[in-house]
Amino acid sequence: MKKEENGQTPTLLQDWLLRDLKYLARRKKCTLDELIESFCCDGIESNWEKPSGKYSFMDLFAGIGGMHIAFSDNGCKCVYANEWNRWCQITYFANFHMMPEGDITKVQTKELPDADIVVAGFPCQPFSIAGVSKKNSLGKPTGFADKTQGTLFFDVCRVLKAKRPKAFMLENVKNLLTHDHKNTFKVILESLEELNYEVFYKVLDGQLFVPQHRERILIVGFDRKRYKKPIKFDFNLKVPERKPILNDILEKNVPDCYTLSDHLWNYLQEYAAKHRAKGNGFGYGLASKNGITRTLSARYYKDGAEILVPQKGKCPRRLTPRECARLQGFPESFRIVVSDHQAYRQFGNSVVVPLMREVARLVVEEIDELEKSNLRGGSHE
Repeated sequence: MKKEENGQTPTLLQDWLLRDLKYLARRKKCTLDELIESFCCDGIESNWEKPSGKYSFMDLFAGIGGMHIAFSDNGCKCVYANEWNRWCQITYFANFHMMPEGDITKVQTKELPDADIVVAGFPCQPFSIAGVSKKNSLGKPTGFADKTQGTLFFDVCRVLKAKRPKAFMLENVKNLLTHDHKNTFKVILESLEELNYEVFYKVLDGQLFVPQHRERILIVGFDRKRYKKPIKFDFNLKVPERKPILNDILEKNVPDCYTLSDHLWNYLQEYAAKHRAKGNGFGYGLASKNGITRTLSARYYKDGAEILVPQKGKCPRRLTPRECARLQGFPESFRIVVSDHQAYRQFGNSVVVPLMREVARLVVEEIDELEKSNLRGGSHE
């Protein structure tokens, strides 16, 4: 294996990633070189070069790049990405020609590039309703007591302290607000305040932009050391005039493999009836084509139960991976290069891209105003 001048093998060719790329190439019945070439086939000259932009940003806990799209579409350039999941790394590379670094806890901040903005969708499982319920049933700790994921927020703080960006934008589940009797969110706000950032937050619903009920908390902050008070920010979103519906994102010709079997459909109906009898709300979600869906989750690959599409004369079906991409607002040009199983997990863990794009627009515009205010030598009004 060829090594770089410093004696280290390139990140792309780490043993575990090389193994997975070879597996993906076998599944697609092509060579490894053909696979990598296909990742870049939409134009190396126009896409492989480092993008330009008036503000730079770091993409932490990057997933498959929803935040990358949001800020790139607002004229910013990504200078660093970090994501530990190997399959997400492959998808990220296929779409942005940039390989995210791995475990954030092992990253030395002195090795990171400077950036104007830090964006991070830090892991939400320790704080989500589903995540908390599952961990409680297993007797496992949640929130900051979760040593594997809950404390990763402090790695965001570590980066903010070391690199001192002009602004940051964080995303997490709505339940973060109320977790542990609101103590978790209190610690988060106090941590960001101690870093001397002016912090703003709001719960926003993705159904403003896509046909999916998906509430997430957005936390935005601006550097008090750099900008004079008062710093003002408002989540004044520009939303589409027409509310999107499920039918907008559905494919016309869907293979039969996405239709539930009679056995699985009967099981889901019996499971729902059993819980209804107990007064619980658990069960499948049969979506209206003229309405919106429930929240897409990472468990969608199991049975698709939370979002089922009705079909005349046969069992309902689950969404295809491309429909999941559309449900999250990813562009049609976004490349799905992994199995359906991995794609469902990736989109279920991702963000609503147009919502993030709109908040990113507001963040960029606020930085513009703050920079102008600094040049004038006055406070930002």
